Amino acid sequence: MSKSIRSAWSWVPTLYFVEGVPYFIVNSISVAMFTQLGMPNAQMALFTSLISFPWVLKPLWSPFVDVIRTKRWWILTMQTLMAITVFLLALLAPRGYFTFALICFTITAFASATHDIAADGFYMLALDEKKQSAFVGIRSTFYKIANIFCQSLLLMIVGILQNGFTIGSTRYAASVPDAWMYVLLGCSVLLALLSLWHVWALPKVETTAVKQTHAQIWREIGNTFVTFFCKPGIGLAIAFMLLYRLPEALLLKLCVPFFLAPQAEGGLALTMEDVGQLYGGLGVIMMLIGGILGGLAGSRWGLKKVMLWMCLCLTLPCIVYCYMAAVQPPQQWIIAVCIGFEQLGYGLGYTACMLYMIHFADGKYKTAHFSICTAFMFLGLMLPGLVAGYIQESIGYLAFFWVVMICCIPSIAITMAVQRSLKETDF
Repeated sequence: MSKSIRSAWSWVPTLYFVEGVPYFIVNSISVAMFTQLGMPNAQMALFTSLISFPWVLKPLWSPFVDVIRTKRWWILTMQTLMAITVFLLALLAPRGYFTFALICFTITAFASATHDIAADGFYMLALDEKKQSAFVGIRSTFYKIANIFCQSLLLMIVGILQNGFTIGSTRYAASVPDAWMYVLLGCSVLLALLSLWHVWALPKVETTAVKQTHAQIWREIGNTFVTFFCKPGIGLAIAFMLLYRLPEALLLKLCVPFFLAPQAEGGLALTMEDVGQLYGGLGVIMMLIGGILGGLAGSRWGLKKVMLWMCLCLTLPCIVYCYMAAVQPPQQWIIAVCIGFEQLGYGLGYTACMLYMIHFADGKYKTAHFSICTAFMFLGLMLPGLVAGYIQESIGYLAFFWVVMICCIPSIAITMAVQRSLKETDF
């Protein structure tokens, strides 16, 4: 193994693990925590959607990351900032200081979005094209490990702390606020340690950032956006990015509250430990299988032929939530199978979204244009989340999930329109 490959192994996995952890803390852990701390669903969904706004605005400041200091400096600075803000979250959120906690979440989101820009740029600078291709699967895998770490392992730890455990003859148990405080403190320490690791592990591949005048920076930003919005079919493309994941956008903020809510309120009355096990078991396996199959299908038959089928895989499995809300199955294995089926469809369906954005962003500014595409995708996830909680509180879980199924119609319709616009040779 060459020295350069050894060097890449020392930082690529941990860099993309760190890229994932703050994202899932802001977008997933916040939902579970605020739900357990008693925040109503309407406010929880609204606030946890708003704090994700930095990912929508990310393309606006990405050029500045390219020209101010080095990407290595940005990575280390943002990792340090995220460790500090998560530490403050651990002290503030569990004690009911929700306003200050939301500010910390927003700063974490801003730092995480900036870290994404710098990390992706650093990856392309530090590795040649051959090594970039060799490590693309590694970076993707460790980002998914961050997902499992946050949405499964952390939730299980919170649940175990709350339910209590025995060591020897002594019984230990933590209150709901204390359990969240301990877990967030642990995340803060982990981020701090990884930041220190990267001080040593990240190679110094830049001396200084490229020097540009303010006029040049703004001209470059202007060219990026003008060329993006002048692309053929821009209106249809934006509509697709906003609507393709509409059912998922509504579900994202209400899945965990549904699992935790008492049966009298239409929920499944699961514990936080149960939720972590469900997402970390069959759900993770099926999502990974779906992602692999989606990539193989797109490569084998082309995006045009598989796009509609992938959309159906993404949208229609949401019906399992209607079933669970109507039946409220007492057997946890039935819930696990439902989640696994839905996650398999998600893994398959998400592939079409990514392939289309890569296709649409192709051109002179493909990196910047892909960033704008992902910003529209995040906006499509954020806007429905703002109102999802209010809809659920007004009509209940079962009716809400039927609303989600109705929202599959615009997703399927826009996919059919985009599919007709594609050529057979596209992907």
